[in-house]
Amino acid sequence: MEVNPMETSRNHKVSVAVSHRIEDLVESSGTRLRLGGLNNVRPIMRKIPIAFIVCLSLLSCNNLFADRYQKAMSELANAKSEETRFYALNASAKESFQSGHIDEARKFAKEILEIAPRFKKDWNYGNAIQDGNLVLGRIAVKEGRINDAKQFLLEAGKSKGSPQMDTFGPNMSLAKDLLEKGEKTVVLEYFELCRKFWEMHRGRLDEWSQEVKAGRIPNFGAHLVY
Repeated sequence: MEVNPMETSRNHKVSVAVSHRIEDLVESSGTRLRLGGLNNVRPIMRKIPIAFIVCLSLLSCNNLFADRYQKAMSELANAKSEETRFYALNASAKESFQSGHIDEARKFAKEILEIAPRFKKDWNYGNAIQDGNLVLGRIAVKEGRINDAKQFLLEAGKSKGSPQMDTFGPNMSLAKDLLEKGEKTVVLEYFELCRKFWEMHRGRLDEWSQEVKAGRIPNFGAHLVY
């Protein structure tokens, strides 16, 4: 349940090499960066191939996912009771999926849904229903089981909400996955289900519904992370 050390080492070496190359380009430009000096930045940026910038961005994301995955796995391993494990499984399932550990993600998502009925009065219950179905649905999309994914999305929408979901709103990553497959109807139905707990959506559900009906995929922003 740990990130492959060889992969982490390889990413680190590539990152260092790219960083050194950029440093060389900066130094050779004869231009020093000063805060607020866009004119100082532009000559340097013109010398940096876009491939290096893309490479750094990808490596940064990979390292972020790896760090989040390791943290989630550590919290799960340190859970000493069923209650603390119940709390740790949400992040474990989502971060396992995000890091490409699909079998682990499936196992953790199923476990969340299996033990959730024992915590119906717990503040995390609504999160558990959402996250367990969310992860299983994203796996289904990945495996080409679109009908299963649609059902998981609707089950996620049946969550009673939680302090986080009631305030910040639901996770829209599975909805986005399905929209990318052209599944508009089920996503619109999901939006309607979310209204029952997300009273503080401030018109976002209405805006997203209009965009989906117009054939566009909304910019869900942080709702792909919650």
